[in-house]
Amino acid sequence: MAGLYIHIPFCKQACYYCDFHFSTSLDLQDALVNALCIELEMQKNYLGSEPLDTIYFGGGTPSLLAKHHFEKLVNAIHKNFPAHEPEVTLEANPDDLSKENLVGLKDIGINRLSIGIQSFDDAILTFLHRAHSAVDAIRSLELARQAGFDNISIDLIYAIPGQDDHVWKKNIGKAIAIAPEHISAYSLTIEEKTVFGHQRKKGIFPVETEEAAANQMQILMDELGNAGFDQYEISNFSKPGFYSRHNSSYWQQKKYLGIGPSAHSYNGLTRQSNINNNPLYIQSITQGKIPCQLEVLTRANKINEYLFTTLRTSWGCNLNYLQAQLGYDLVKENHESLALLLKYEYISLKNDIMKLTQTGKFLADKIASDLFAKE
Repeated sequence: MAGLYIHIPFCKQACYYCDFHFSTSLDLQDALVNALCIELEMQKNYLGSEPLDTIYFGGGTPSLLAKHHFEKLVNAIHKNFPAHEPEVTLEANPDDLSKENLVGLKDIGINRLSIGIQSFDDAILTFLHRAHSAVDAIRSLELARQAGFDNISIDLIYAIPGQDDHVWKKNIGKAIAIAPEHISAYSLTIEEKTVFGHQRKKGIFPVETEEAAANQMQILMDELGNAGFDQYEISNFSKPGFYSRHNSSYWQQKKYLGIGPSAHSYNGLTRQSNINNNPLYIQSITQGKIPCQLEVLTRANKINEYLFTTLRTSWGCNLNYLQAQLGYDLVKENHESLALLLKYEYISLKNDIMKLTQTGKFLADKIASDLFAKE
């Protein structure tokens, strides 16, 4: 089973923290959707004969597209790829979700929503330069339920300047009260080419300390754990039975195909990434050429990606898989680092499954890099 990701690179406005590829000009929507359909045809053999288990419309803001755009895309997908009861996710902003378009999305097969709420505090939303209000956020969930959606994820951000522990805990409480099946929560990251990145370069951005971020992550884990959410990946929490099948496939090294400008693909042997320029992407596709860069994965690439992704999950890293599939004996090759991590109780190791402890979750990236194989 494999995954399909389709990148919709349009937004109403630029959020000050966002580093994903998008355009605030909506002029090329029709041409872009046509190009996506052509690329779906061109890439139909990329996944071999594996049926799609997941389809994910990401962005950008996919909810900006009209129903006829999605109908065209869904038809192109089913024409070119076999699918077996796929999870079909649409990323959406609260201010785009009306009763009418939610019903339309449900009708064409969208069965999971990922709503970018980020905060239930209007002052924080303004600071982030989001287009919706807290009222919009709550109303969007109500409308989605009325339209029949029973698998809803929301996004939240912590470690935001001005969002102290009290405000953050209040945000989590509101999230729990509206009862989504899934919550993704991320620490605010300041990327160089964003508005916040430029502000930091000028010395005018009030960056939160690592200690403050860690404290809010702890509050998040405690509050959602008490509310019955399972932290199945460091940034992802779900009610039982509602893991994101699409994101889980990334962490399990399953094949996936990315369609659209800036989209990435992976087939176990290579990784490819499309150009992140809308006009050039459209031009190249209409000329019959996929504008991508190809990377052949080395043994070390595969080992390190497996370590990095699986350590973030509740099911952990299988040392037998590393040995049998990738020829890497972690205990032998990295005994010293492994011993230190066990000594300080950052990881646990049982039946050849290595997992992060609660303390280790705060140092996930550093722990993975300490165990990486060398080229």
